[in-house]
Amino acid sequence: MAPMTVRLATPADAFVVGGLLFDFNTEFEAPTPSAADLGDRFTALLARTDVLVVLAEDPATAAPTGFGYLTLRPTPYGDGPLAQLEELYVLPSLRDQGVGTALITRALSEVRDRGAIEMHINVDEVDVDTRRFYERHGFTNIEPGADYRMLCYVQELA
Repeated sequence: MAPMTVRLATPADAFVVGGLLFDFNTEFEAPTPSAADLGDRFTALLARTDVLVVLAEDPATAAPTGFGYLTLRPTPYGDGPLAQLEELYVLPSLRDQGVGTALITRALSEVRDRGAIEMHINVDEVDVDTRRFYERHGFTNIEPGADYRMLCYVQELA
């Protein structure tokens, strides 16, 4: 297991988190704003009470090793908010060393402390390793069948 600490990010960490998200998007060849633009956006996001980021770091150097980005939203189906894990990323060289487990454990603890009734995660059907990771941590696929295709409909408004 890689040595690490996991803490809540603050607005002062916005550009670190933005850089990690940029790296994540680039690794998977997803369209992405620049790391600087993501950092600017995280500066505002991390000041909100309905957004949190758990940040893993090497305790010796404070170098970032991964992050989890979560949002909370109200729901009429329970007395607490619904948590959505928007992104979870671990540096490629540190995967399978416990960083992801430490991040998801801290994320679950943080949203429970905020009264969340559920945590949702969207995973592509073809991403078998990621699906196994979340299942190992107590998440259940609620879509019909063992395999499913995640569909997302979008309308750009700006």
